Amino acid sequence: MWNEENKQEESGATTLFLVRHGETIDNARQVMQGQTQGCLNERGRQQARQVARRLASESVDAVVSSDLRRAIQTAEIIAEPHGLSVATTSLLRERDWGSFTGRFIPDLRGEAWPDDIESEQALLQRAARFLQYITATYPGKRVVAVGHGIINKAILAVYAGCAMRDVQRMMNAEVRVLTTTAKRAAAAATAAITAAGSTAATVATASAE
Repeated sequence: MWNEENKQEESGATTLFLVRHGETIDNARQVMQGQTQGCLNERGRQQARQVARRLASESVDAVVSSDLRRAIQTAEIIAEPHGLSVATTSLLRERDWGSFTGRFIPDLRGEAWPDDIESEQALLQRAARFLQYITATYPGKRVVAVGHGIINKAILAVYAGCAMRDVQRMMNAEVRVLTTTAKRAAAAATAAITAAGSTAATVATASAE
């Protein structure tokens, strides 16, 4: 999917093409990947190539990826038409699902969440740090960033200053375009983290990100 919303650029702002990695072997198997490396399957590689073709006509100054393999594989395919190398950051890693990692997702529905899952507030804080890092490192630049379903959702929540539950889930290889500045990212972070509140988490919405 290709989301043109918020594509209008502001003077001096960073334009961010936020991408979710292509489908992986564990996505297809409905296994909770979390911060395991993962690997694209053939469908995921095709999805990444489709994104690369869509972005080939765009001016891109940098490509940044989560340091997990499934995101790096996607980013390398997207970067190739631009002749760019891929920078990695742990800020873009997927949510740490703790002891849920590696389990079959349908089996998790209705289970109480263990204490070792990364909290929503911690996730939002990491997303805020990512936006601050991007705007500080690439001011006025156009950057492709390849992440994962849940961390991307947190980034979008910080950007919009809303709760994560109010952000539509990104599909594999979906692109959303954001334009932001360091000042805006800092202000939005406060609102998004506050919105996280103390709402109890439920595993019913968990997915193989």
